[in-house]
Amino acid sequence: MAGVTSGQEPAGDVRLGRVGKGLRVLVAVVGIGLLINGSVRASDDAWPFGPMSQYAMSVPDDASITYTRITAQTDAGTTVDVPLNIEGAGVARAEIEARTGEIVKDPSLLQQVADGWAKKHPDKPQYVKLELIRDTTQLVKGRVEGPPTPEVLATWEVRR
Repeated sequence: MAGVTSGQEPAGDVRLGRVGKGLRVLVAVVGIGLLINGSVRASDDAWPFGPMSQYAMSVPDDASITYTRITAQTDAGTTVDVPLNIEGAGVARAEIEARTGEIVKDPSLLQQVADGWAKKHPDKPQYVKLELIRDTTQLVKGRVEGPPTPEVLATWEVRR
């Protein structure tokens, strides 16, 4: 169909009308307003219209940093760090950190971690004992001062 034309000339520049410009300005103002409101009044739950404070903060130079983990003794006689993700033990680190107080009060909640591992990895060594541990790393002038200090918060003998 080379050489066939529709009989219409190109329209040239298309300009945005007053309504279109006004709508764009309104959307921009509302978006900026939501961001400011979220940053001032909301929590991370309101993201993207709230702060992502876990990424927006720095640690003071002379502070301590805590890290929660679970170790397991296996039926093969080894001690391993439990992979706290959906593919590993079926539970995410954030879930453990959010429920640390509950687990300390009721260590039997760690049974779910062992059950998740057993279900997802029946061919691997199974957990026989779990420990919820909080490692604390001390910073001095912004630098790590010595190795982390572990604190066992809860222990659970796995039931079969």
